[in-house]
Amino acid sequence: MKRLLILSGKGGTGKTTTAAAFAAFSNTRAAADCDVDAPNLHLILQPDPPPQSTTFWGGEKAQIDPALCTRCGACAQACRFHAITQEATAFQVVDYACEGCGVCALACPAGAVTLAADAAGEQRLYSGDRVFSTAELRMGRGNSGKLVTAVKLALFQHAPETDVAIIDGSPGIGCPVISSVSGMDLVLVVAEPSVSGLHDLERLVTTASTLQTRLAVCVNKWDTSPENTAAIEAFCQAREIPFTGRIPYDPAAGEAINQGRSLAEVDCPASRALRQVYASTMHLLASP
Repeated sequence: MKRLLILSGKGGTGKTTTAAAFAAFSNTRAAADCDVDAPNLHLILQPDPPPQSTTFWGGEKAQIDPALCTRCGACAQACRFHAITQEATAFQVVDYACEGCGVCALACPAGAVTLAADAAGEQRLYSGDRVFSTAELRMGRGNSGKLVTAVKLALFQHAPETDVAIIDGSPGIGCPVISSVSGMDLVLVVAEPSVSGLHDLERLVTTASTLQTRLAVCVNKWDTSPENTAAIEAFCQAREIPFTGRIPYDPAAGEAINQGRSLAEVDCPASRALRQVYASTMHLLASP
């Protein structure tokens, strides 16, 4: 089973739209959404049956035992993150502000403050003829890279035999992207035809090169800026990065997405161009 990861330098470039179409074009039986901060691939793929859900335990958070608390306020004074507030006569921890450093527990003279494992998110696995793995991180939580790794492991452990696994990654170059790239056979970057889009692409190329991962590039909405599209193609040629095609701006694409449909289900210029990008990408994926 080949593993294809689809990335972008920022949100809104068409990464998830591309991943959903590729999943339909390939009729894959294995897909995952590793954008755990804002997962949305499931809205188009609509996997079933209901998922098996498990709690993702992240770092630790402080908690205050009201039976032991003497209301001296030492914990609130020691917290540099202002994560402990006084409500009436009781002190409470604001969990999204707490960094789990433990200073409050050291400062408490009564031993009322302790650190406990935090339910940082929820991991979901849809099993059946097709397997879809995803997860969602709770607001203000860290360890997104660790959760991405768990999403990938769940997919590869439960996926049935299939030619290719389609994985939708996170935008940017941060920890979840690095965790997503690990172990992939090919990364397809969906680039935006803008000055910032080229800069984002340069950063992704550096990240992928560091991790020694094969890379390919396509440009979405290329006709909104032919000049920047040409600059991206020239960059790819100079770096010897395969360029798999251009996808035009197409209002029909937005309409399909708003209806929760994949571009593979509609006949429009963007869909036809995306199918050509898919063919070029699969050719690269099959080559050594």
